[in-house]
Amino acid sequence: MSKIYAGIGARKTPPEVLAIMEGLASRMEGEGWRLRSGGAAGADAAFESGVQNQANRAIYLPGRFFNQRTAGSGGYFDSTTLPGWQDALETVQQFHPAPDRLSPFARNLMARNAMQVLGPDLKSPADLVIAYTPGGQVTGGTGQALRMAGSLGIPIRNLGDPQVLSAVRQYLGI
Repeated sequence: MSKIYAGIGARKTPPEVLAIMEGLASRMEGEGWRLRSGGAAGADAAFESGVQNQANRAIYLPGRFFNQRTAGSGGYFDSTTLPGWQDALETVQQFHPAPDRLSPFARNLMARNAMQVLGPDLKSPADLVIAYTPGGQVTGGTGQALRMAGSLGIPIRNLGDPQVLSAVRQYLGI
């Protein structure tokens, strides 16, 4: 059985880290890992582009169409149609610091983060979360997924932390 990781992070991830994410996704796929991500620009797209076989990725979109991706094939899913959607919406209240300030679209973005961490039924936690946030801080939209994973004891490797980045460079031989 393959292991699952959530590959997530800031849209404004530095280019050198994006290249590392793509290489990491490729290497991990070769070691039997499957990716869950969210189809956003930046980190999500880098992880996604590193996966060669579409069967080895599940990209949870906040609706049928997002960021030039369409749910229905190629490992793309409309989160709002999946069994865990209502529960995913409830996680926004639980883990977001200001849920009442979110627009309906932003709420959908935050809820789809739950599926990246917990799967489409919210009962299949990822084995690992690999992320990038500036300085390794729990911030931005990625922070929602990091707070959730942290509360559940899912290991997190944040490439914004220089020690983690160094270890990943070593793992990749770069």
